[in-house]
Parts: sequence; structure tokens; C-alpha cells
Amino acid sequence: MLASGIILMVAGAALLVLEAHVASYGVLGLAGAAALIAGMVLALGAAGVPAGVVIVLAALLAAVATAGALVLAGAAARVRGRRAHTGPEALVGRVGVVRSAPPVALAAPRAQVLVDGALWQARPSSLTPEEDEPLRAGDAVVVEDIKGLTLTVRRAERWEVEP
Repeated sequence: MLASGIILMVAGAALLVLEAHVASYGVLGLAGAAALIAGMVLALGAAGVPAGVVIVLAALLAAVATAGALVLAGAAARVRGRRAHTGPEALVGRVGVVRSAPPVALAAPRAQVLVDGALWQARPSSLTPEEDEPLRAGDAVVVEDIKGLTLTVRRAERWEVEP
């Protein structure tokens, strides 16, 4: 029984290390914690420790493992909800300025927009007949989406432009 307990504890520790390197969404971590607890119970029971002490220690280890998992899950949830800070995805929601507007007669108008110090190809999100004017050089725009190297923009509202 002592050998089984030690093997389970080593396997549990290995699963916890593997959890840190593989995206298993907590499955390996839970299996590792369970293996550690079961291995501890078997090893302590085989070593002659009274059953009450084994149960208390197992409950304590389970509580520590659960608290650690909850802390890590909370940290992961906070990170997941954040907006991207780098890369093209970070441009969504940013305000830019139209540098050169396309001729209105083009079927698929493309403009050049300066956003965060870089020039991008852009197309308006909706250029409908009801819209008062097409985009012109100097207009403030907001990035709504990005596909490849082309931004989809809309005219910025007054409150989005004012500091």
C-alpha cells in the first residue's frame, strides 16, 4: 500500500506539472489533485497513522488544492475579459483620421486611415444612400472591425473625438 501511495503522489505531481503546460481546461489539474490526495491517504494509512489524522490531512490538502484552483480560475477569467493590447485586434474601437478619401464613384471605396501612427486601408462600414456624406480627408473615424490588412470604419461621433 505504501508503494501504491507513493506512485499515486508522483503521478499526481506529474499531472499538475503537465496541467501547467497543456491546455486541458483543468481536467489534468483535478486528476492530479485527486491522485495526490488518494496517494497521501494510502501512504499515511500504510505507515500506521490513525484514520482521524489521515482524514483531517486529506481534507486539508483538498481545501488547499480547491483554493488554489479557484484563485487560478479567477485570474484566468479576469485575463479573458480584457481587450487586446497588441496586434491588429487592439485597433478595434480606436479613433483614427481619414488621410485620403476614395472617389465616390468607385464600387468598393477604399480610404487611407491613420490609426495609432500607422496608415491602413479602410472601407466604410455602411455607405447607404441615406447617409449624408461619404468619408472625406480629415474626418474622424472609429475602427469597427479588421479583416486582413483592411479596416472597417464608421464616422466618429462627437463624444468619441473630444478628449
